[in-house]
Amino acid sequence: MIEVENLTRVFRTYKKQPGFWGGVKGLFKRDFEETAAAKDISFSIAEGEFVGFLGPNGAGKTTTLKMLSGLIYPTSGTARVAGFNPSARASAYRRIFALVLGQKNQLWWDLPAIESFNLLRAIYALPADQYQATLDELLDLLDVRPKLNVMVRELSLGERMKMELIAALLHRPRVLFLDEPTIGLDVISQKAVRNFLREYNRRNNVTILLTSHYMADIKELCDRVIIIHKGVKIYDGALDRLEGGPETRKKIITFLPAIAAQDTGDKPAFPENWQSQHGETQRDAEGKFTLRVPGDKVVAVSQEILTTGPVADITIEDIPLEDVIAALFSSK
Repeated sequence: MIEVENLTRVFRTYKKQPGFWGGVKGLFKRDFEETAAAKDISFSIAEGEFVGFLGPNGAGKTTTLKMLSGLIYPTSGTARVAGFNPSARASAYRRIFALVLGQKNQLWWDLPAIESFNLLRAIYALPADQYQATLDELLDLLDVRPKLNVMVRELSLGERMKMELIAALLHRPRVLFLDEPTIGLDVISQKAVRNFLREYNRRNNVTILLTSHYMADIKELCDRVIIIHKGVKIYDGALDRLEGGPETRKKIITFLPAIAAQDTGDKPAFPENWQSQHGETQRDAEGKFTLRVPGDKVVAVSQEILTTGPVADITIEDIPLEDVIAALFSSK
């Protein structure tokens, strides 16, 4: 459904010197700086796939989505979406995709959402029965029917995002580009949007490319992720393979020594400068120890802790996915 090969976008920006005379000098001689927001990115996505598109701020995620949507032209490289060249901006192509930007609105602020929906129906020339059936399905899936006639500016952030999703899906696109659709939403609204996207993808086999800084979105919705950093693709594969890498095969063990030795009989107090033989050990100001150890050493380290001194509490957990991806960025 989506074929991208060596896609590159270079932005040329003017570097103005400070002050009035800097502006005057700029009239005669200008210094420019070129920044590659995307560099030789290549990937392919099959029909019906739900793919996460990850990267830090400024990595080039939104730029790539805009190139795939035809909003900006690539400097070099090619992209094909459902057989169309996005840069050509063909009317037929604009009818088969939708782009939702979490920080931008397409609904009229001072009108109820239904007015914007009716306008989109006219723009896409949707038959009345098809439009109504689609609208009813989306309203029920997102549970926002009571808010249909409320002015958009009076809706909560979560309700506005749900209405934005409805507006994007009224013409039943085959490809959906989502740029941080859950940004700023509370946990309940985030969960509602995730549940909707999962169900909509299952029902309609829509190809979805999702960018998000919330790892919960990625873990719950995407089996595959593409990661870019400084405009360059650094990973493309299954999410579980990323989670099974060397960094994620480690565990975090956190424990708090008992307050006093007499609380646990004859055991001596836990040494303040204790270090594990199997992993990195850190102790905070409150006396809590945190260790990062290989997964196959968890039992050995736990025995090491319990035989060293009295422990009030102990917790064992996986390395968070956020830390894994952050480590991947820092290594590049």
